[in-house]
Amino acid sequence: MKIVHIILTHSFAGSERYAVELANTQAEQQHQVTVILHKRGCEQRANAIRHRLSDKVQVQVVDGWKFFAIWQARKLIRVLKPDVAHAHLSAGCRVLQGLKGLCLRVATLHICYKKQQHAKLDALIAIAPWQLDAIPASLQQHCIQLDNWTNTQLTAPAAKTELRQKLGLAENELIFGTLGRVEATKGHDVLVQAFVKANIPNARLVIVGDGKAMLELKKLVNDKLAGDKVLLAGFSTTPQDWLYSFDVFVSSARYEPFGLVFLEAMQAGLPVLATASQGAQYLQPLFGRDLVPVDDVEALANAMLTLAAAKPEKITYPMQRFDIQARVQDVVDFYQRELVKLS
Repeated sequence: MKIVHIILTHSFAGSERYAVELANTQAEQQHQVTVILHKRGCEQRANAIRHRLSDKVQVQVVDGWKFFAIWQARKLIRVLKPDVAHAHLSAGCRVLQGLKGLCLRVATLHICYKKQQHAKLDALIAIAPWQLDAIPASLQQHCIQLDNWTNTQLTAPAAKTELRQKLGLAENELIFGTLGRVEATKGHDVLVQAFVKANIPNARLVIVGDGKAMLELKKLVNDKLAGDKVLLAGFSTTPQDWLYSFDVFVSSARYEPFGLVFLEAMQAGLPVLATASQGAQYLQPLFGRDLVPVDDVEALANAMLTLAAAKPEKITYPMQRFDIQARVQDVVDFYQRELVKLS
């Protein structure tokens, strides 16, 4: 099958990870895969996108301001003539709106259904059941819900010890950790306040990631005089090493459609403590513990105290349903189903 993915964002995060892993795995499965990227996503920096794509994936690059890049991407797709064009996030969806009848036009709902982005496309993939309710009846028959996946990345057995030593973290310190973009929706401000309020002996909070809210977060840590207890690690190219260095994974998100990072934390065997975001509510039966109300500093602090007192140990989660090969095959099967309907 000839497949084109469109991802015109500039930096690597959860939605970009999904698109990259989907493209790479489809290429491994012998499909002819092209990814259209914006030039800024191809820059020589750690959080760019291009260097994460397999050599088996063809890459086409567009440039310039948003609407010019969209026009270029449409032109490329007309030349490529794929069986399927799969959009990721808003600009990608805008590209496909001008290509009706050329190929099967699919989008993944990385956030939620948005009429202006998705209503004119041929088919949609929801990543969680809660997204389905907003999809109009005319599109429901061309929609499927497929869980996200985890692509197991092995970490060196000594990574936990080496990373802790490098950062001056003792082996017996209890590390509450989180990983992802630092932005308002992730609720890192609540997490820092809760950790300071809990005042757990011999514990540290580690926040791995970068983003628009980093300066505000640094100010909050300084204002709380928590610099010796809260480590802001910045963006990492080896997130799996960090996960294996944590004792507990904490999500304080105000909004999280699914949360690939939940799967990564579970793959690392971490106890998960989470606020009641949409994704956490969906995965809560696997976490094995109650969720914390969103934006509730005291409740999160109490939950951290309770978990610390229980001396958390590694957990073996049932991860079979999140196998990347099986889920990517489900995506391809969905393409084939919708191509038949389109013909």
